[in-house]
Amino acid sequence: MFDALKNLGGLGELMKQGRALKEKMKSIQEEMGRKEISADVGDGRVTATVNGKFELLKVRIDKAKIDTSNTELMEDLITAAIRAAQAKAAEYMKQEMEKAAADMGLPPGLLS
Repeated sequence: MFDALKNLGGLGELMKQGRALKEKMKSIQEEMGRKEISADVGDGRVTATVNGKFELLKVRIDKAKIDTSNTELMEDLITAAIRAAQAKAAEYMKQEMEKAAADMGLPPGLLS
């Protein structure tokens, strides 16, 4: 019966690690909200910028490189630029989570 109680001493440490992990995750999320990630498509014709929360911040269209009367092409390029920026943001977030896990001594992939 008392053998099971021996492990209770480690419970406090586990709770402490859980709180530290929660604080670290919150810090990373706040930092990501401030981070701006851009991607361009069509040889720089369209550039999209998102934050680490994948929210679209801005779209830039280089009028010198694109026929603005071709709306179908513009729509495709804008969509592609946004997706590319979001993909870059997701990769950046994954890398940051892997770093945080390593800093905390957690196994790789636990936070991603």
